[in-house]
Amino acid sequence: MEYDVIIAGAGAAGLVAAIAAARKGKSVLIIEKNTKAGKKILATGNGKCNFTNLHQTPECYRSEDSKFAMKVLSNFDLNKTLNFFENLGIFPKERNGYVYPFSEQASSVVSVLLMECERLKVEIAYNEKVKSVIQPDFTVVTVRPDNTEAVYYGKKLIIATGGCASPNLGSDGSGYQLAKSFGHSIVKPLPALVSLKSPDKFCKTVSGVRTQAKVTAYASSKPLSQEEGEIIFTDYGISGIPVMQLSRFVSKALDKKEEVFLILDFFKEYTNDELKKLLTVRCSQNPNKTLEEMLIGLFNNKLNYILIKEAKLDPVLKCKRLSKADINKLAGQIKNFKIRISDTNSFDFAQVTAGGVSTSEINPDTLESKKKKNLYFAGEIVDVDGTCGGYNLQWAWSSGYIAGSNAAK
Repeated sequence: MEYDVIIAGAGAAGLVAAIAAARKGKSVLIIEKNTKAGKKILATGNGKCNFTNLHQTPECYRSEDSKFAMKVLSNFDLNKTLNFFENLGIFPKERNGYVYPFSEQASSVVSVLLMECERLKVEIAYNEKVKSVIQPDFTVVTVRPDNTEAVYYGKKLIIATGGCASPNLGSDGSGYQLAKSFGHSIVKPLPALVSLKSPDKFCKTVSGVRTQAKVTAYASSKPLSQEEGEIIFTDYGISGIPVMQLSRFVSKALDKKEEVFLILDFFKEYTNDELKKLLTVRCSQNPNKTLEEMLIGLFNNKLNYILIKEAKLDPVLKCKRLSKADINKLAGQIKNFKIRISDTNSFDFAQVTAGGVSTSEINPDTLESKKKKNLYFAGEIVDVDGTCGGYNLQWAWSSGYIAGSNAAK
């Protein structure tokens, strides 16, 4: 069969691209390797679907070209996204800028997208994976689980197959090979929004501890980026939103074989001198308490022990025997706690992919390929990844709508 627009991938970007194209009267086919559409949408926001964010700045999107994402979003912005979903039936609920469906069900978002696709007579071929595209036109050959093949003919093609993150939800990186077949170059895909691994033995001791910290990532002793919020120690390393926000930069540095570490400030409210005074006062008020007992009430007991040990001090040392140098060492650990990073968790545990089809080869106004006429890209397959907070879905909605609208022209 022949279609005006064929879309590879029935994820967030693919579904919106299909709706945008079909609303302009075009015949649309989506090819989806999974048995269901929108599997990754269903997993977002712990099943509540944080589908966008009221706070939109360039810092929320990462890419080799830092300006590319905002150029795209300027053509389908936050307000257009909210209007698009409200017209489909999604009433928004906002918490600290994070926007959810009022139902707090990710399934609501998938349902209204599929209902609109059905209304517009968008066809979806499930359980089929794009095997190849025969050029010069878009003759798409797919393969089914039983190894039988199907052939579809399209005037335009949108690749929205996602990246490598969360392969259990269908992202296997196959779209990159498809992009390469059209002459596109790929910025190496790496895990992002992912926890980090450390060789430091103290991680097992403090595993499960959650605490507030300012976190700065370093590569080859040079600062990469900084975040703050709740961090979580694990038996393999460290996690939490600040860590995941930094993971993109860490992935890139580790891939270059650079030495990477994090510096944690557990008492960002105080300067180093103010903290020294605080510790001195606590010691003078409790001269017979041990060093470990003196810290009770400041941090988690497991963390107290590690801070003391990493400062090369004795946990059972009485406060009255503590020297000024000892106080300085302890304050230094609290304000500048170092944790070495050896690796990231794998794509199995990553929320998104850093890297993808190079933005230098895509027109930001239309998302059409600069290499192949009538070929478009949308979503995570492009070298754009957002921070936590609904930004990756916003990128999917915006890029999908623009790709679909322009493919329909």
